Amino acid sequence: MKLLLIAYNEAIDEEVMELLEAAGAQGYTKWTRVLGKGAASGPHLLSHVWPQGNHLLMVAAEDQAANALLESVRNYRQSVRKEGLKAFLLPLEQVT
Repeated sequence: MKLLLIAYNEAIDEEVMELLEAAGAQGYTKWTRVLGKGAASGPHLLSHVWPQGNHLLMVAAEDQAANALLESVRNYRQSVRKEGLKAFLLPLEQVT
């Protein structure tokens, strides 16, 4: 199993959720109003100076499904580089 963490600009939430659905993700956990700063996208701090925020998704999936979702994110990222979209794939030992 793998754990995929996807951090992204709240402005592209609908598109990222469509990627999850298209990849057949069975479930996810979403954190909204997450603060962060990317190398290309700049700060998303929900402040008067930096008003945008991020969302963070956590998806647990079998290896093949996780790799397919990661590839979908990678492909979509090319078109929204300045908005901010980053995915991290980690090994997942157990789920209860």
